[in-house]
Parts: sequence; structure tokens; C-alpha cells
Amino acid sequence: MRLAVISDVHGNLAALEAVLADIKTRGVDSTVNLGDCVTSPLWPRETFEALQSLSLPTVRGNHDRWIEEFPEDRLSSAGRFARNALTAEQRLALHSLPAQLRLEDGILACHGTPSDDTTCLMEEALDDRRFVPARRDVLATRLASEPTARVILCGHSHRQAVVHGPNECLVLNPGSVGCPVFADIPFASNLEHRSPHARYAVLTKRKRGWQVELLALDYDWESASARALANNRPEWAQALLSGHVE
Repeated sequence: MRLAVISDVHGNLAALEAVLADIKTRGVDSTVNLGDCVTSPLWPRETFEALQSLSLPTVRGNHDRWIEEFPEDRLSSAGRFARNALTAEQRLALHSLPAQLRLEDGILACHGTPSDDTTCLMEEALDDRRFVPARRDVLATRLASEPTARVILCGHSHRQAVVHGPNECLVLNPGSVGCPVFADIPFASNLEHRSPHARYAVLTKRKRGWQVELLALDYDWESASARALANNRPEWAQALLSGHVE
């Protein structure tokens, strides 16, 4: 079994197309999407339509939920841009996605933690709001409701990582397809340096256990940056081009 895992596309159609083309070369059996599909000042509607045409198993991210639930004044600028780009039916389709998926071989797919789409599963926030890998006791608490899961797939932090967690559970974050650092958060400049690559992962079941390939792809991030700049979002343009925000 070979499973491609994508997450946090955030409306970056150029990055998504690069990832999908690469997935075709890897002989995977299926692809799962961990949510936050369209929110960005990039190509929200085009990205929605591309993902809809694939009919991938998809969990709902917090931004997929907020785009329907939040009043206008609670949405970020990127959220408002995406809301205005989508039809009411498209917004409802995102909101109607499941909060988690249970796949074969004991795989649980969620966006944040199994019970909370706004909490990063594999990271903790320090006092200065930098993210660091979560302590073992913190991870164990966040996974206490899933003692029998063999693999947990999560997104949300945009930080690519894999760990062997409690109860010998493999925990995998494939990173973000289309948004190396979410430029709307007020502490984005506190985050570590990242890179503008489009990220995803391939999970393969072997006789002795699971093998994980963490992939970071080159794509035309100049076009994504230019798109953000054309939509009056220079901080997004910088993040897409460099992987960080000043």
C-alpha cells in the first residue's frame, strides 16, 4: 500500500499542480487531503475546482470551516478573499467535509489534533509564540482518545515532520503544499526560516512497518508570489517567494 498525503494547499494552484504531477510518477494507490484547501489571496476557486474534480478523501481544515461559519469581520483578509471567490455551494461543500477520516490499516486522518482543528498536534507554542516540537507528554495527551490508531496523519502547522509517538503510533505531518508560512498570523515573523517548496509525503506499508518519504518540490513560486502581489498582499508574496515573513 502506498498513500500520498497532501495538506494545506491554501489556494495555491501552481503548487498543487506540481505536487499532483509528482504523485503520478510515484505509483501510489490513493491520495488523502488533510484540509485547508483554498484560503489565500491566490486561486481559491480554481483550486477548489481542481480538488473537486479529483474527489480525494478529504478532511475539513479550520479554514474550510471558518469560511462558512465566521462573520466577515472575523475572517482574515485571505479568508475574505477566498469567501468572495467561491460560490455559496462551494463554501458549503468545504464546510460539509468530515472532521476526520478513518482509513484502512488503522490510519486516522485529521487536520490539527483528532479532536481540535485549531491545535497543532506535533508542536507547542512558546511564550514568544514560536513553535517547537511537542514534548512526549503533550503528544500523548493529544492522542489519548486514539489508543488503537497505528498512524495519525495531521496538518495545520505547515511543518513537515514524522515521529514515532505513543503506543508505537506513527505520526506524520506532510507539510504544506501551497503555503510555507501562513502570512496572516501576527507572529509569522517569529517562526523559523522555512523554504518556498511545495511539500507532501508518501506513506508505504512494508512488512516491518511504515516507510515515509517527505518530499519538497520545486515549482513556479514566482508566479504564486506575483499573484499575491497583484491581489495587494505583499506579505504573502514575500512568504511564497522566500518561505518566511519579515
